Amino acid sequence: MSLPPSPHMARALALAQAAASRGEVPVGAVIVKDGAIIAEASNTMRAARNPTLHAEMVVIQAACAALDQERLEGCDLWVTLEPCAMCAGAIAHARLSRLYYAASDPKGGAVEHGPRLFGQPTCHHRPEVYAGLCEAEAADQLRRFFEERR
Repeated sequence: MSLPPSPHMARALALAQAAASRGEVPVGAVIVKDGAIIAEASNTMRAARNPTLHAEMVVIQAACAALDQERLEGCDLWVTLEPCAMCAGAIAHARLSRLYYAASDPKGGAVEHGPRLFGQPTCHHRPEVYAGLCEAEAADQLRRFFEERR
């Protein structure tokens, strides 16, 4: 579903661009509660030498800390790339209400591609999912990043 531009996705795209300038794969994420951003992050895997530090994982941890709770019910995640299986699992466990993502990831995504985690009978929580918001801009960020490294 395509949605109009959002300041939340605009912030996630800015975070992704900042990640690219640091040599990280350009993915940015924000978590919103009651219309306000409560946490934001971008990929930090390379700097931290930790493959689990995808933007979604970092922002979920930051939001839980900001709210001092282990679940994020009533919160929305805005991210520039379709979450992978690890991140989709974390989204389900965090009980995020809605997931908005920009670019699809046919190779590594796990929401509309690959395992389609939220559609599995073993998935205990399924957020509402909205895909394609600012898709072209997010896909272009990723394409430029990888072209520069080839």
